[in-house]
Amino acid sequence: NAAGIAPRLQQRLACFGSQAPSLEDDASQGGKADEGGQAKKEDGPKKTILKKPAVPSTGLDAIFKPGRVDRSVVKSATKMTREQWLRHQEGMAEAWPLPSYMGGEKGHTQYRDETYHLITRWTAETEIEYRPHAKAPGSKSHLRYEKYSKAKTVGAALRLGSYPADWCWDYERGFIKVVGGPVRDEPLDISKGDAAAVSNVDKAINTWYVRELAKMLDMKPKELSESQGWGESVHIRALRLLAQRESKSFLEAADREGRKITDQQVLHVLKRWPFFRNPWRRNVMEEGQTWVFSDTLGLLRDRQGDVHLTAPTRRYPQVAELFARWLTDRLPEEAKKFTFTSMNVNCNYAAQIHRDNGNLGPSFIKAFGDFSGGTLNYWAEDAGGKLEALPKSQKVTFDLQEGLALFNGNCAHSVEPFQGSRYSIVYFSLGSYARMTSEDQEKMKKLGIPLPRDGEDPYSLLRPPAGYGAKAAIQKSKLPPFRFYSKDKLDRQKCARKPKTEAEVKKITANRLQPENARSFYRADQRRARREEEEGADMEY
Repeated sequence: NAAGIAPRLQQRLACFGSQAPSLEDDASQGGKADEGGQAKKEDGPKKTILKKPAVPSTGLDAIFKPGRVDRSVVKSATKMTREQWLRHQEGMAEAWPLPSYMGGEKGHTQYRDETYHLITRWTAETEIEYRPHAKAPGSKSHLRYEKYSKAKTVGAALRLGSYPADWCWDYERGFIKVVGGPVRDEPLDISKGDAAAVSNVDKAINTWYVRELAKMLDMKPKELSESQGWGESVHIRALRLLAQRESKSFLEAADREGRKITDQQVLHVLKRWPFFRNPWRRNVMEEGQTWVFSDTLGLLRDRQGDVHLTAPTRRYPQVAELFARWLTDRLPEEAKKFTFTSMNVNCNYAAQIHRDNGNLGPSFIKAFGDFSGGTLNYWAEDAGGKLEALPKSQKVTFDLQEGLALFNGNCAHSVEPFQGSRYSIVYFSLGSYARMTSEDQEKMKKLGIPLPRDGEDPYSLLRPPAGYGAKAAIQKSKLPPFRFYSKDKLDRQKCARKPKTEAEVKKITANRLQPENARSFYRADQRRARREEEEGADMEY
């Protein structure tokens, strides 16, 4: 029973599932120390040193510590009979159901992503309630549970001897629920916080979670911290590495089977991906809002005017490739010539009415997730002017859960409020895309992103907006101002890819854009050197 085993925490807490080393150091194994104080072994036959088997503890205090406990100790400490326990279970399954995401099945030691998402956001003050007498007598787990289940907060639960792994185990079985108190929006990065404000619960969750993530990646926690990019916490680095690895696996499977990337695969990666708190997209924020969860993959024009591939694209290229391929695999016939340079990947915000000034040509947008509401409002004939003057009755509404919309991002649009978890991907082209380097252009091609051609007509798929009211222009174009493709139509779209052999899949994988891992790609001095190089190339000698 994993609930009876404490996870590895920081050094001051007990270590999970590990025995103290039984081998002594070389200096005490009959060896002599050299002049520098280092042990050196004497010549002679090597001794075989055997580890002693772990001996179960026999003291009552051992019940609440990591490690095995002699069964006689457990038996003597148990005060409840099985018959009493069975009477306590009457009606409990109905009163304490499993979390809905468990699908009616109890968890295992490999916890669900949703469980990690919840537990890592708890604080010492998060108020909890335990199901009474949930674990059967006769085990160490029962005795521990009877003690820590008296806790009313997560902080108290930690003090009474439960740990983050216990919370995951108990939560997936419906033994514990949150009834109030503060819960974080995202896991706390204790390296960036005020040390005095970091609680023992914060430290316990952070240490355990980093170890769990490192274990998933077959890495050491130190390797994660040493490979962080600028602006990344250890948590973000680990979760994005997982998203990269899973995206690569999804792409290889699609290559092997000759099929499209599925909605479910995209949603899986979106759920895995930890989003950046983006303070720069002010045009989409409600009044008083200072950031939104949003990342850009592909090209970006930064505030210094530099056009380049974003750092997440270079560190996690298969995530960008997966999202790009989801679209290119299912482009309808009349939109086969759609091109883009960038993807805005968004999480859980309803954009206020705004225009995406600076885009070249139309944009595709699709929403993913389990949510209600969140429709896209679009003023197809918006030709400029004050946003508040736009006629509300003239907006078009798209249900982006049920299809893919092609629209002009330079026209006004907004998102309705929603309930649940809503992700969206917007595919668009930067108006300044021609300033990208040839190196970035080659990387984009490897990602399968169809770039705009020189002199591309921005109105080849959608006609220009006519405007509203007396100023509305007469349109000669027969093209529509928007297009919407239902999910059913997209699913019926045949995939042009053919199944590949293992040798062909390996070759495709080897030719993919490989992850880069510089601490920073776009420091001020790097941008300056690039501008000087470009200016030098333009000079005549």
